[in-house]
Amino acid sequence: MRRIRFNPVAALSAGVLLAFAGAGHAADGERLLTAARIHTSDPGTPSATAMVWGADGRIIAVGGAAELAARHPDAQRIDVGHATVIPGLIDAHVHLVGLGHALMQADLVGARSTGEIVERLQAFAQSLPGDAWLIGRGWDQNLWPDKAFPTAAVLDAAFPDRPVVLERIDGHAAWANSAAMRAVGRDLAGDWQPEGGLVLRADARATGVFIDTAASLVYDVVPEPDAAWQDRAMERALRHVASLGLTGVHDMGTSRSEFDVMRRFADRGALTLRVRAYALGDSDLVADRCRDGAYRHASGRLDMRGVKLMVDGALGSRGAALIDDYSDDPGNRGLVLLTEEALEAAVRRARDCGLQVATHAIGDRGNRIVLDAYRRVLGEAAAGDHRWRVEHAQVLAPGDLERFAALRLVASVQPTHATSDMPWAGERLGEERLAGAYAWRSFVQAGVPLALGSDFPVELPDPRLGLHAAVTRQDVHGHPPGGWRVDQALTAAEALHGFTAGAAWAAFDEGETGRLVPGLRADFVVVAEDPLQIAGSGLDTLGVLSTWVDGRPVHEAASPAGVAASR
Repeated sequence: MRRIRFNPVAALSAGVLLAFAGAGHAADGERLLTAARIHTSDPGTPSATAMVWGADGRIIAVGGAAELAARHPDAQRIDVGHATVIPGLIDAHVHLVGLGHALMQADLVGARSTGEIVERLQAFAQSLPGDAWLIGRGWDQNLWPDKAFPTAAVLDAAFPDRPVVLERIDGHAAWANSAAMRAVGRDLAGDWQPEGGLVLRADARATGVFIDTAASLVYDVVPEPDAAWQDRAMERALRHVASLGLTGVHDMGTSRSEFDVMRRFADRGALTLRVRAYALGDSDLVADRCRDGAYRHASGRLDMRGVKLMVDGALGSRGAALIDDYSDDPGNRGLVLLTEEALEAAVRRARDCGLQVATHAIGDRGNRIVLDAYRRVLGEAAAGDHRWRVEHAQVLAPGDLERFAALRLVASVQPTHATSDMPWAGERLGEERLAGAYAWRSFVQAGVPLALGSDFPVELPDPRLGLHAAVTRQDVHGHPPGGWRVDQALTAAEALHGFTAGAAWAAFDEGETGRLVPGLRADFVVVAEDPLQIAGSGLDTLGVLSTWVDGRPVHEAASPAGVAASR
Protein backbone atom coordinates (compact mmCIF):
# COMPACT_ATOMS: atom_id res chain seq x y z
CA MET A 1 0.00 0.00 0.00
CA ARG A 2 1.27 3.43 -0.92
CA ARG A 3 0.32 6.22 1.46
CA ILE A 4 0.33 9.98 1.11
CA ARG A 5 -0.29 11.73 4.40
CA PHE A 6 -1.42 15.34 4.36
CA ASN A 7 -0.80 17.72 7.23
CA PRO A 8 -4.16 17.73 9.04
CA VAL A 9 -4.08 21.43 9.91
CA ALA A 10 -1.82 23.28 7.51
CA ALA A 11 -2.55 23.64 3.81
CA LEU A 12 -1.25 20.95 1.46
CA SER A 13 2.36 21.09 0.38
CA ALA A 14 3.52 21.11 -3.22
CA GLY A 15 5.48 17.94 -2.56
CA VAL A 16 2.35 16.03 -1.56
CA LEU A 17 0.50 16.47 -4.81
CA LEU A 18 3.61 16.15 -6.94
CA ALA A 19 4.25 12.85 -5.20
CA PHE A 20 0.69 11.80 -5.96
CA ALA A 21 0.98 12.79 -9.62
CA GLY A 22 4.22 10.87 -10.08
CA ALA A 23 3.53 7.77 -8.03
CA GLY A 24 4.52 5.35 -10.78
CA HIS A 25 2.37 2.32 -11.53
CA ALA A 26 0.23 2.94 -8.43
CA ALA A 27 -1.18 6.00 -10.20
CA ASP A 28 -2.92 3.60 -12.59
CA GLY A 29 -4.89 1.90 -9.81
CA GLU A 30 -7.32 2.83 -7.08
CA ARG A 31 -6.98 5.69 -4.62
CA LEU A 32 -8.52 5.81 -1.15
CA LEU A 33 -8.95 9.17 0.53
CA THR A 34 -9.70 9.49 4.23
CA ALA A 35 -10.87 12.64 6.00
CA ALA A 36 -12.45 13.77 9.23
CA ARG A 37 -15.71 14.08 7.26
CA ILE A 38 -16.90 13.91 3.70
CA HIS A 39 -20.12 15.72 2.80
CA THR A 40 -21.52 13.92 -0.22
CA SER A 41 -24.57 16.09 -1.09
CA ASP A 42 -26.40 12.77 -1.43
CA PRO A 43 -29.46 12.36 0.84
CA GLY A 44 -28.97 8.58 0.99
CA THR A 45 -25.46 8.81 2.45
CA PRO A 46 -24.96 12.42 3.50
CA SER A 47 -21.59 11.91 5.22
CA ALA A 48 -18.66 9.54 5.25
CA THR A 49 -15.00 9.38 6.23
CA ALA A 50 -13.50 7.69 3.16
CA MET A 51 -13.85 7.56 -0.60
CA VAL A 52 -12.32 5.33 -3.28
CA TRP A 53 -11.98 6.13 -6.97
CA GLY A 54 -10.40 4.38 -9.91
CA ALA A 55 -7.97 5.26 -12.67
CA ASP A 56 -10.84 6.54 -14.80
CA GLY A 57 -11.55 9.22 -12.21
CA ARG A 58 -14.92 7.80 -11.18
CA ILE A 59 -15.90 7.05 -7.60
CA ILE A 60 -16.04 3.35 -6.68
CA ALA A 61 -17.15 3.53 -3.05
CA VAL A 62 -17.96 5.96 -0.25
CA GLY A 63 -18.20 4.96 3.42
CA GLY A 64 -16.23 4.39 6.60
CA ALA A 65 -12.44 4.55 6.56
CA ALA A 66 -11.82 1.18 8.18
CA GLU A 67 -14.36 -0.59 5.99
CA LEU A 68 -13.03 0.81 2.70
CA ALA A 69 -9.40 0.23 3.72
CA ALA A 70 -10.22 -3.44 4.28
CA ARG A 71 -12.09 -3.72 0.98
CA HIS A 72 -9.38 -1.93 -1.02
CA PRO A 73 -6.07 -2.96 0.58
CA ASP A 74 -3.95 -2.12 -2.47
CA ALA A 75 -5.35 1.33 -3.06
CA GLN A 76 -3.00 4.28 -2.85
CA ARG A 77 -3.88 6.06 0.43
CA ILE A 78 -4.41 9.81 0.73
CA ASP A 79 -5.09 11.09 4.24
CA VAL A 80 -6.27 14.69 4.68
CA GLY A 81 -6.42 14.44 8.45
CA HIS A 82 -8.86 16.83 10.14
CA ALA A 83 -9.90 18.49 6.89
CA THR A 84 -13.35 18.21 5.32
CA VAL A 85 -14.12 17.06 1.79
CA ILE A 86 -17.06 18.47 -0.17
CA PRO A 87 -18.19 17.92 -3.76
CA GLY A 88 -16.50 20.16 -6.28
CA LEU A 89 -18.16 23.56 -6.35
CA ILE A 90 -20.06 24.41 -9.52
CA ASP A 91 -20.86 27.99 -10.50
CA ALA A 92 -24.13 27.90 -12.44
CA HIS A 93 -23.72 31.22 -14.26
CA VAL A 94 -20.35 32.51 -15.45
CA HIS A 95 -18.47 34.06 -18.35
CA LEU A 96 -15.19 32.14 -18.22
CA VAL A 97 -13.40 33.73 -21.15
CA GLY A 98 -14.62 37.11 -19.91
CA LEU A 99 -12.91 36.42 -16.58
CA GLY A 100 -9.66 35.72 -18.40
CA HIS A 101 -10.00 38.97 -20.30
CA ALA A 102 -10.76 40.85 -17.09
CA LEU A 103 -7.61 39.46 -15.51
CA MET A 104 -5.61 40.84 -18.46
CA GLN A 105 -7.26 44.30 -18.45
CA ALA A 106 -7.38 47.32 -16.17
CA ASP A 107 -9.27 46.41 -12.99
CA LEU A 108 -11.76 49.13 -12.06
CA VAL A 109 -13.84 47.13 -9.57
CA GLY A 110 -14.56 49.06 -6.40
CA ALA A 111 -13.28 52.43 -7.66
CA ARG A 112 -15.01 55.15 -5.62
CA SER A 113 -14.75 58.04 -8.08
CA THR A 114 -13.92 58.88 -11.67
CA GLY A 115 -10.64 60.25 -10.34
CA GLU A 116 -9.73 56.84 -8.97
CA ILE A 117 -10.72 55.30 -12.32
CA VAL A 118 -8.28 57.59 -14.14
CA GLU A 119 -5.48 56.84 -11.65
CA ARG A 120 -5.90 53.08 -12.15
CA LEU A 121 -6.00 53.49 -15.93
CA GLN A 122 -2.84 55.63 -15.96
CA ALA A 123 -0.98 53.02 -13.91
CA PHE A 124 -2.17 50.19 -16.17
CA ALA A 125 -1.34 52.12 -19.36
CA GLN A 126 2.34 52.25 -18.41
CA SER A 127 2.64 48.58 -19.39
CA LEU A 128 0.95 49.02 -22.79
CA PRO A 129 2.49 49.76 -26.20
CA GLY A 130 1.94 53.34 -27.27
CA ASP A 131 -0.61 52.46 -29.95
CA ALA A 132 -2.61 49.91 -27.92
CA TRP A 133 -6.21 50.48 -26.91
CA LEU A 134 -6.78 50.86 -23.19
CA ILE A 135 -9.41 48.35 -22.11
CA GLY A 136 -10.81 47.94 -18.61
CA ARG A 137 -13.86 46.76 -16.75
CA GLY A 138 -15.65 47.06 -13.43
CA TRP A 139 -16.73 50.70 -13.09
CA ASP A 140 -19.92 51.31 -11.13
CA GLN A 141 -21.34 54.80 -10.87
CA ASN A 142 -23.46 53.70 -7.91
CA LEU A 143 -20.26 53.79 -5.82
CA TRP A 144 -19.46 57.40 -6.73
CA PRO A 145 -20.56 60.44 -4.73
CA ASP A 146 -23.01 61.77 -7.36
CA LYS A 147 -24.04 58.30 -8.67
CA ALA A 148 -24.27 59.79 -12.17
CA PHE A 149 -23.15 58.14 -15.39
CA PRO A 150 -19.69 59.37 -16.47
CA THR A 151 -18.78 61.16 -19.70
CA ALA A 152 -16.06 60.89 -22.31
CA ALA A 153 -14.62 64.21 -21.12
CA VAL A 154 -13.20 62.59 -17.98
CA LEU A 155 -11.24 60.11 -20.09
CA ASP A 156 -10.34 62.61 -22.81
CA ALA A 157 -8.48 64.79 -20.32
CA ALA A 158 -6.15 61.92 -19.41
CA PHE A 159 -6.09 60.06 -22.74
CA PRO A 160 -6.70 62.50 -25.60
CA ASP A 161 -5.25 60.21 -28.29
CA ARG A 162 -5.32 56.63 -26.98
CA PRO A 163 -8.73 54.95 -27.48
CA VAL A 164 -10.29 53.87 -24.17
CA VAL A 165 -13.23 51.48 -23.72
CA LEU A 166 -14.38 50.47 -20.23
CA GLU A 167 -17.04 47.87 -19.43
CA ARG A 168 -19.44 48.50 -16.58
CA ILE A 169 -19.41 46.02 -13.67
CA ASP A 170 -22.60 44.30 -14.87
CA GLY A 171 -21.46 43.99 -18.49
CA HIS A 172 -24.50 45.97 -19.63
CA ALA A 173 -22.85 49.30 -20.44
CA ALA A 174 -19.64 50.66 -21.96
CA TRP A 175 -17.88 53.95 -21.32
CA ALA A 176 -15.68 55.25 -24.14
CA ASN A 177 -13.52 58.30 -24.78
CA SER A 178 -13.67 60.44 -27.89
CA ALA A 179 -10.78 58.63 -29.60
CA ALA A 180 -12.69 55.35 -29.33
CA MET A 181 -15.94 56.95 -30.51
CA ARG A 182 -14.18 58.41 -33.56
CA ALA A 183 -13.18 54.86 -34.52
CA VAL A 184 -16.84 53.77 -34.63
CA GLY A 185 -17.12 55.07 -38.18
CA ARG A 186 -20.62 56.52 -37.96
CA ASP A 187 -22.16 59.65 -36.58
CA LEU A 188 -23.24 58.99 -33.00
CA ALA A 189 -25.12 62.29 -32.76
CA GLY A 190 -28.86 62.73 -33.25
CA ASP A 191 -31.86 61.09 -31.70
CA TRP A 192 -31.64 57.57 -33.19
CA GLN A 193 -31.21 54.54 -30.92
CA PRO A 194 -30.23 50.95 -31.70
CA GLU A 195 -32.87 48.33 -30.97
CA GLY A 196 -32.52 47.08 -27.40
CA GLY A 197 -29.95 49.70 -26.49
CA LEU A 198 -29.38 53.29 -25.54
CA VAL A 199 -26.74 55.82 -26.58
CA LEU A 200 -26.68 58.43 -23.83
CA ARG A 201 -26.60 61.95 -25.27
CA ALA A 202 -26.52 65.59 -24.16
CA ASP A 203 -27.62 68.22 -26.67
CA ALA A 204 -27.92 65.38 -29.21
CA ARG A 205 -24.23 64.43 -28.86
CA ALA A 206 -23.05 61.09 -27.45
CA THR A 207 -21.75 61.48 -23.91
CA GLY A 208 -19.59 58.33 -24.01
CA VAL A 209 -21.89 55.84 -22.27
CA PHE A 210 -23.57 53.08 -24.29
CA ILE A 211 -26.12 50.80 -22.63
CA ASP A 212 -26.90 47.17 -23.55
CA THR A 213 -26.92 46.54 -27.32
CA ALA A 214 -25.61 50.05 -28.00
CA ALA A 215 -22.30 49.00 -26.43
CA SER A 216 -21.58 46.87 -29.50
CA LEU A 217 -21.03 50.11 -31.43
CA VAL A 218 -17.72 50.57 -29.61
CA TYR A 219 -16.90 46.94 -28.81
CA ASP A 220 -17.06 46.05 -32.51
CA VAL A 221 -14.15 48.37 -33.31
CA VAL A 222 -11.88 47.23 -30.49
CA PRO A 223 -8.98 45.21 -32.00
CA GLU A 224 -9.36 41.46 -31.49
CA PRO A 225 -6.59 39.98 -29.31
CA ASP A 226 -4.45 37.27 -30.89
CA ALA A 227 -4.53 33.56 -29.97
CA ALA A 228 -1.48 33.81 -27.71
CA TRP A 229 -3.13 36.56 -25.67
CA GLN A 230 -6.35 34.54 -25.49
CA ASP A 231 -4.45 31.51 -24.22
CA ARG A 232 -2.67 33.50 -21.52
CA ALA A 233 -6.00 34.91 -20.42
CA MET A 234 -7.62 31.47 -20.22
CA GLU A 235 -4.67 30.05 -18.30
CA ARG A 236 -5.02 32.82 -15.72
CA ALA A 237 -8.74 32.25 -15.41
CA LEU A 238 -8.37 28.48 -14.96
CA ARG A 239 -5.68 28.84 -12.30
CA HIS A 240 -7.73 31.39 -10.44
CA VAL A 241 -11.01 29.48 -10.31
CA ALA A 242 -9.24 26.24 -9.32
CA SER A 243 -7.72 28.05 -6.36
CA LEU A 244 -11.25 28.91 -5.22
CA GLY A 245 -12.56 25.34 -5.25
CA LEU A 246 -14.46 25.49 -8.54
CA THR A 247 -14.49 22.24 -10.49
CA GLY A 248 -17.29 23.17 -12.89
CA VAL A 249 -19.04 26.15 -14.44
CA HIS A 250 -22.05 26.86 -16.64
CA ASP A 251 -20.79 29.32 -19.24
CA MET A 252 -23.68 31.53 -20.28
CA GLY A 253 -23.93 33.06 -23.75
CA THR A 254 -20.84 31.40 -25.20
CA SER A 255 -19.74 32.85 -28.54
CA ARG A 256 -17.96 31.03 -31.36
CA SER A 257 -14.58 32.54 -30.50
CA GLU A 258 -15.00 31.72 -26.80
CA PHE A 259 -16.00 28.14 -27.56
CA ASP A 260 -12.98 27.75 -29.82
CA VAL A 261 -10.70 28.74 -26.93
CA MET A 262 -12.40 26.25 -24.60
CA ARG A 263 -12.21 23.46 -27.16
CA ARG A 264 -8.55 24.20 -27.86
CA PHE A 265 -7.78 23.79 -24.16
CA ALA A 266 -9.88 20.63 -23.92
CA ASP A 267 -8.12 19.10 -26.93
CA ARG A 268 -4.72 19.46 -25.30
CA GLY A 269 -5.86 18.31 -21.87
CA ALA A 270 -5.46 21.77 -20.34
CA LEU A 271 -9.10 22.46 -19.41
CA THR A 272 -8.84 21.97 -15.66
CA LEU A 273 -12.53 22.24 -14.86
CA ARG A 274 -15.82 21.09 -16.36
CA VAL A 275 -17.51 23.64 -18.63
CA ARG A 276 -21.17 23.32 -19.56
CA ALA A 277 -21.51 25.94 -22.27
CA TYR A 278 -24.80 27.55 -23.32
CA ALA A 279 -24.61 28.99 -26.82
CA LEU A 280 -25.24 32.67 -27.37
CA GLY A 281 -28.80 32.86 -28.61
CA ASP A 282 -28.20 34.67 -31.89
CA SER A 283 -24.92 32.94 -32.80
CA ASP A 284 -24.22 30.33 -35.45
CA LEU A 285 -23.38 27.93 -32.63
CA VAL A 286 -27.13 27.41 -32.21
CA ALA A 287 -27.39 26.42 -35.89
CA ASP A 288 -24.49 23.98 -35.33
CA ARG A 289 -26.27 22.32 -32.44
CA CYS A 290 -29.53 22.16 -34.37
CA ARG A 291 -27.68 20.47 -37.24
CA ASP A 292 -25.28 18.24 -35.32
CA GLY A 293 -26.95 17.76 -31.93
CA ALA A 294 -25.43 18.38 -28.53
CA TYR A 295 -21.64 18.68 -28.38
CA ARG A 296 -19.63 16.66 -25.90
CA HIS A 297 -15.84 16.53 -25.74
CA ALA A 298 -14.34 13.07 -25.25
CA SER A 299 -12.67 14.22 -22.03
CA GLY A 300 -16.02 15.03 -20.39
CA ARG A 301 -14.65 18.48 -19.56
CA LEU A 302 -16.63 20.44 -22.17
CA ASP A 303 -20.12 20.20 -23.60
CA MET A 304 -22.77 22.37 -25.20
CA ARG A 305 -26.40 21.30 -25.11
CA GLY A 306 -28.21 24.52 -24.26
CA VAL A 307 -28.86 28.05 -25.47
CA LYS A 308 -28.78 31.31 -23.52
CA LEU A 309 -31.18 34.13 -24.44
CA MET A 310 -31.47 37.65 -23.02
CA VAL A 311 -34.73 39.52 -22.56
CA ASP A 312 -33.66 42.65 -20.64
CA GLY A 313 -30.73 44.56 -19.20
CA ALA A 314 -29.42 45.02 -15.67
CA LEU A 315 -30.76 46.86 -12.65
CA GLY A 316 -27.58 48.81 -11.95
CA SER A 317 -27.65 50.52 -15.36
CA ARG A 318 -31.48 50.84 -15.27
CA GLY A 319 -31.80 48.48 -18.20
CA ALA A 320 -33.79 45.78 -16.38
CA ALA A 321 -37.33 45.79 -17.81
CA LEU A 322 -39.87 46.84 -15.19
CA ILE A 323 -43.67 46.80 -15.24
CA ASP A 324 -43.75 50.29 -13.71
CA ASP A 325 -41.28 53.17 -13.77
CA TYR A 326 -38.00 53.07 -11.91
CA SER A 327 -38.61 54.69 -8.55
CA ASP A 328 -35.48 56.84 -8.96
CA ASP A 329 -36.00 57.60 -12.68
CA PRO A 330 -39.63 58.43 -13.51
CA GLY A 331 -40.54 57.66 -17.11
CA ASN A 332 -37.92 54.92 -17.47
CA ARG A 333 -39.03 51.29 -17.43
CA GLY A 334 -35.79 49.77 -18.71
CA LEU A 335 -35.03 47.94 -21.94
CA VAL A 336 -36.57 44.91 -23.60
CA LEU A 337 -33.79 43.32 -25.66
CA LEU A 338 -36.04 40.77 -27.36
CA THR A 339 -39.65 41.37 -28.31
CA GLU A 340 -42.12 38.82 -27.04
CA GLU A 341 -42.48 37.46 -30.58
CA ALA A 342 -38.72 37.17 -31.10
CA LEU A 343 -38.23 35.50 -27.72
CA GLU A 344 -40.97 32.98 -28.38
CA ALA A 345 -39.50 32.16 -31.80
CA ALA A 346 -36.04 31.63 -30.29
CA VAL A 347 -37.44 29.42 -27.53
CA ARG A 348 -39.42 27.33 -30.05
CA ARG A 349 -36.35 26.87 -32.18
CA ALA A 350 -34.29 25.71 -29.19
CA ARG A 351 -37.06 23.32 -28.13
CA ASP A 352 -37.35 21.85 -31.61
CA CYS A 353 -33.58 21.34 -31.72
CA GLY A 354 -33.61 19.52 -28.39
CA LEU A 355 -31.68 22.26 -26.59
CA GLN A 356 -32.16 23.34 -23.00
CA VAL A 357 -33.28 26.97 -22.73
CA ALA A 358 -31.80 29.47 -20.27
CA THR A 359 -33.00 33.08 -20.43
CA HIS A 360 -31.62 36.14 -18.67
CA ALA A 361 -34.40 38.07 -16.91
CA ILE A 362 -33.83 40.61 -14.14
CA GLY A 363 -36.77 43.03 -14.00
CA ASP A 364 -40.34 42.02 -13.12
CA ARG A 365 -41.46 42.76 -16.67
CA GLY A 366 -38.51 40.81 -18.07
CA ASN A 367 -39.36 37.81 -15.92
CA ARG A 368 -43.02 37.98 -16.87
CA ILE A 369 -42.18 38.05 -20.58
CA VAL A 370 -40.03 34.93 -20.13
CA LEU A 371 -42.67 33.11 -18.10
CA ASP A 372 -45.32 33.90 -20.71
CA ALA A 373 -43.11 32.70 -23.57
CA TYR A 374 -42.14 29.50 -21.75
CA ARG A 375 -45.79 28.77 -20.99
CA ARG A 376 -46.86 29.20 -24.62
CA VAL A 377 -44.02 27.08 -26.00
CA LEU A 378 -44.10 24.32 -23.39
CA GLY A 379 -47.87 23.86 -23.30
CA GLU A 380 -48.68 20.46 -21.82
CA ALA A 381 -44.97 19.58 -21.88
CA ALA A 382 -44.50 21.92 -18.90
CA ALA A 383 -45.06 18.88 -16.69
CA GLY A 384 -42.04 17.13 -18.25
CA ASP A 385 -38.36 17.12 -17.33
CA HIS A 386 -37.22 20.03 -19.49
CA ARG A 387 -35.36 21.98 -16.75
CA TRP A 388 -35.64 25.28 -18.57
CA ARG A 389 -33.94 28.01 -16.63
CA VAL A 390 -34.42 31.66 -15.78
CA GLU A 391 -31.04 33.27 -15.25
CA HIS A 392 -31.05 35.79 -12.37
CA ALA A 393 -34.85 35.69 -11.71
CA GLN A 394 -34.09 38.78 -9.73
CA VAL A 395 -37.26 40.87 -9.40
CA LEU A 396 -40.67 39.18 -9.54
CA ALA A 397 -44.18 40.63 -9.48
CA PRO A 398 -46.72 39.14 -7.05
CA GLY A 399 -47.92 35.76 -8.26
CA ASP A 400 -45.14 35.20 -10.77
CA LEU A 401 -42.90 33.26 -8.39
CA GLU A 402 -45.46 30.47 -8.13
CA ARG A 403 -45.45 30.21 -11.93
CA PHE A 404 -41.85 28.95 -11.74
CA ALA A 405 -43.07 25.89 -9.88
CA ALA A 406 -46.06 25.37 -12.18
CA LEU A 407 -43.79 25.46 -15.25
CA ARG A 408 -41.13 23.32 -13.51
CA LEU A 409 -38.40 25.87 -14.09
CA VAL A 410 -34.97 26.27 -12.51
CA ALA A 411 -34.18 29.58 -10.82
CA SER A 412 -30.51 30.26 -11.51
CA VAL A 413 -29.62 32.99 -9.00
CA GLN A 414 -26.47 34.72 -7.84
CA PRO A 415 -26.34 35.45 -4.09
CA THR A 416 -23.67 38.15 -4.32
CA HIS A 417 -25.89 40.17 -6.67
CA ALA A 418 -28.11 40.84 -3.66
CA THR A 419 -25.29 42.01 -1.41
CA SER A 420 -23.83 44.15 -4.21
CA ASP A 421 -27.20 45.71 -5.06
CA MET A 422 -28.64 46.18 -1.58
CA PRO A 423 -27.26 49.75 -1.02
CA TRP A 424 -29.33 51.11 -3.93
CA ALA A 425 -31.90 48.44 -4.90
CA GLY A 426 -34.55 50.07 -2.73
CA GLU A 427 -34.06 53.38 -4.53
CA ARG A 428 -34.38 51.71 -7.93
CA LEU A 429 -37.42 49.59 -7.10
CA GLY A 430 -39.18 51.08 -4.11
CA GLU A 431 -40.03 49.05 -1.03
CA GLU A 432 -43.10 47.38 -2.54
CA ARG A 433 -41.21 45.72 -5.39
CA LEU A 434 -38.43 44.61 -3.05
CA ALA A 435 -40.88 42.05 -1.66
CA GLY A 436 -40.35 39.98 -4.81
CA ALA A 437 -36.64 40.67 -5.25
CA TYR A 438 -33.75 38.29 -4.51
CA ALA A 439 -36.36 35.97 -3.02
CA TRP A 440 -34.42 32.73 -2.58
CA ARG A 441 -36.30 31.44 0.47
CA SER A 442 -39.59 32.00 -1.34
CA PHE A 443 -38.32 29.88 -4.24
CA VAL A 444 -37.39 27.06 -1.85
CA GLN A 445 -40.78 27.21 -0.14
CA ALA A 446 -42.51 27.06 -3.53
CA GLY A 447 -40.53 23.95 -4.49
CA VAL A 448 -38.50 25.70 -7.20
CA PRO A 449 -35.00 24.17 -7.63
CA LEU A 450 -32.15 26.64 -7.19
CA ALA A 451 -28.84 26.66 -9.02
CA LEU A 452 -26.40 29.11 -7.45
CA GLY A 453 -23.67 31.07 -9.18
CA SER A 454 -21.83 34.38 -9.34
CA ASP A 455 -22.10 35.77 -12.90
CA PHE A 456 -18.34 36.36 -12.82
CA PRO A 457 -16.62 38.58 -13.80
CA VAL A 458 -19.65 40.76 -12.98
CA GLU A 459 -19.09 39.58 -9.41
CA LEU A 460 -15.93 38.06 -7.99
CA PRO A 461 -15.57 34.38 -9.00
CA ASP A 462 -15.20 33.14 -5.42
CA PRO A 463 -18.02 30.68 -4.55
CA ARG A 464 -17.29 31.17 -0.87
CA LEU A 465 -18.63 34.71 -1.20
CA GLY A 466 -21.80 33.25 -2.69
CA LEU A 467 -22.16 30.81 0.20
CA HIS A 468 -21.65 33.65 2.66
CA ALA A 469 -24.16 35.97 0.96
CA ALA A 470 -26.77 33.22 0.64
CA VAL A 471 -26.63 32.38 4.34
CA THR A 472 -26.06 35.80 5.94
CA ARG A 473 -27.53 38.27 3.40
CA GLN A 474 -24.60 40.49 4.39
CA ASP A 475 -21.48 41.75 2.63
CA VAL A 476 -18.05 40.57 3.75
CA HIS A 477 -17.84 43.46 6.21
CA GLY A 478 -20.92 42.24 8.06
CA HIS A 479 -23.23 44.92 6.72
CA PRO A 480 -26.02 45.41 7.39
CA PRO A 481 -26.20 44.09 10.95
CA GLY A 482 -28.51 41.09 11.02
CA GLY A 483 -28.66 40.89 7.22
CA TRP A 484 -30.64 42.55 4.42
CA ARG A 485 -34.14 41.09 4.04
CA VAL A 486 -32.82 38.15 6.00
CA ASP A 487 -36.13 36.29 5.78
CA GLN A 488 -34.98 35.26 2.29
CA ALA A 489 -31.69 33.69 3.48
CA LEU A 490 -30.77 30.06 2.85
CA THR A 491 -29.28 27.56 5.28
CA ALA A 492 -25.67 26.50 4.80
CA ALA A 493 -26.83 23.09 3.58
CA GLU A 494 -29.17 24.67 1.03
CA ALA A 495 -26.45 27.01 -0.19
CA LEU A 496 -23.91 24.19 -0.54
CA HIS A 497 -26.51 22.12 -2.40
CA GLY A 498 -27.09 25.04 -4.78
CA PHE A 499 -23.39 25.19 -5.61
CA THR A 500 -23.04 21.39 -5.99
CA ALA A 501 -25.90 18.96 -6.62
CA GLY A 502 -28.39 21.71 -7.47
CA ALA A 503 -26.11 23.27 -10.06
CA ALA A 504 -25.29 19.87 -11.58
CA TRP A 505 -28.97 18.96 -11.85
CA ALA A 506 -29.74 22.27 -13.55
CA ALA A 507 -27.41 21.28 -16.41
CA PHE A 508 -28.62 17.64 -16.67
CA ASP A 509 -25.29 16.66 -15.14
CA GLU A 510 -26.47 14.78 -12.06
CA GLY A 511 -25.12 11.51 -13.47
CA GLU A 512 -21.62 12.98 -13.65
CA THR A 513 -21.00 15.54 -10.93
CA GLY A 514 -22.42 17.43 -7.96
CA ARG A 515 -22.38 14.58 -5.45
CA LEU A 516 -19.78 12.16 -4.10
CA VAL A 517 -21.41 8.80 -4.82
CA PRO A 518 -20.31 5.67 -6.69
CA GLY A 519 -20.32 6.07 -10.45
CA LEU A 520 -19.90 9.84 -10.49
CA ARG A 521 -16.74 11.80 -11.22
CA ALA A 522 -14.28 12.29 -8.37
CA ASP A 523 -14.57 16.08 -8.47
CA PHE A 524 -14.09 17.40 -4.94
CA VAL A 525 -12.55 20.07 -2.73
CA VAL A 526 -10.58 19.64 0.48
CA VAL A 527 -11.39 22.49 2.88
CA ALA A 528 -9.92 23.36 6.25
CA GLU A 529 -13.26 23.87 8.04
CA ASP A 530 -16.61 22.13 7.86
CA PRO A 531 -18.91 24.54 5.97
CA LEU A 532 -21.97 22.97 7.60
CA GLN A 533 -20.65 23.49 11.12
CA ILE A 534 -18.99 26.91 11.13
CA ALA A 535 -20.91 30.17 11.47
CA GLY A 536 -22.26 31.60 8.25
CA SER A 537 -20.08 34.68 8.77
CA GLY A 538 -17.01 32.46 8.29
CA LEU A 539 -18.00 30.94 4.95
CA ASP A 540 -16.29 33.64 2.91
CA THR A 541 -12.89 32.67 4.38
CA LEU A 542 -13.36 28.89 4.20
CA GLY A 543 -9.88 27.51 3.60
CA VAL A 544 -9.54 25.82 0.20
CA LEU A 545 -6.68 23.35 0.65
CA SER A 546 -6.90 21.54 -2.68
CA THR A 547 -9.16 21.10 -5.68
CA TRP A 548 -9.53 17.81 -7.57
CA VAL A 549 -11.11 17.01 -10.95
CA ASP A 550 -11.48 13.41 -12.14
CA GLY A 551 -9.57 12.35 -9.04
CA ARG A 552 -6.52 14.45 -9.97
CA PRO A 553 -5.33 17.59 -8.20
CA VAL A 554 -5.66 20.81 -10.19
CA HIS A 555 -4.82 23.16 -7.30
CA GLU A 556 -3.19 23.06 -3.91
CA ALA A 557 -2.77 25.86 -1.42
CA ALA A 558 0.65 27.10 -0.42
CA SER A 559 1.72 25.83 2.98
CA PRO A 560 4.46 26.43 5.51
CA ALA A 561 7.76 24.64 5.13
CA GLY A 562 8.05 21.29 6.78
CA VAL A 563 4.82 19.73 5.58
CA ALA A 564 5.95 16.40 4.20
CA ALA A 565 4.54 13.51 2.25
CA SER A 566 5.34 9.86 2.90
CA ARG A 567 4.90 7.00 0.47
